Amino acid sequence: MKKILILFAHPRLEQSRVNKLLINAAAQVSDVTIHDLYENYPDFNIDTRNEKKLLLDHDVVIWHHPFYWYSCPPLLKQWIDVVLEYNWAYGPEGNALEGKTILNVLTAGGTRKVYCAEGKNHYTVREFLRPFEQTARLCGMEYLPPFAVLGTHLLDPASLKNYQEQYISLLTLLKAGDIHGASDESCQFLNDLHLINNI
Repeated sequence: MKKILILFAHPRLEQSRVNKLLINAAAQVSDVTIHDLYENYPDFNIDTRNEKKLLLDHDVVIWHHPFYWYSCPPLLKQWIDVVLEYNWAYGPEGNALEGKTILNVLTAGGTRKVYCAEGKNHYTVREFLRPFEQTARLCGMEYLPPFAVLGTHLLDPASLKNYQEQYISLLTLLKAGDIHGASDESCQFLNDLHLINNI
């Protein structure tokens, strides 16, 4: 059974009903560690030694964050900058994370319709996430498509509950190493996979 580390980065969690619900869902799953970066590092002074230990102790890493300006909140970017060091995470001697699985779990106010070539954002979510994907590849990690909750302001209670259940399903499958068909470029989001919706 694989151990999962959720690196949660939301500077205004009290204002996010969707992220509260997702994190509460994740907390129900065993072998999942929820590591709230803004709670632990309000001054942005990241304990790199502790973060590296957390990474080494887990098999799957999730960058869970709102989609801020087509990327992530600044503390998560700071985490990437200072924790994934040369000759530890990458470089000639940097193989500490090799073989681990990583993905983004994100929330955005925009709907799927705006994240495409014809939409007002011109690019897909996966295209915006290329820097995360390349970071993972540089570190020898397996990068999976994101789990995305889009159009957050429009979601009714039934839709929110469905996303909670999908997130629990995803975490359960990741623990078991049972994510299949996700490496295909045609898979935009993990929550579109049939197995996520039918566990």
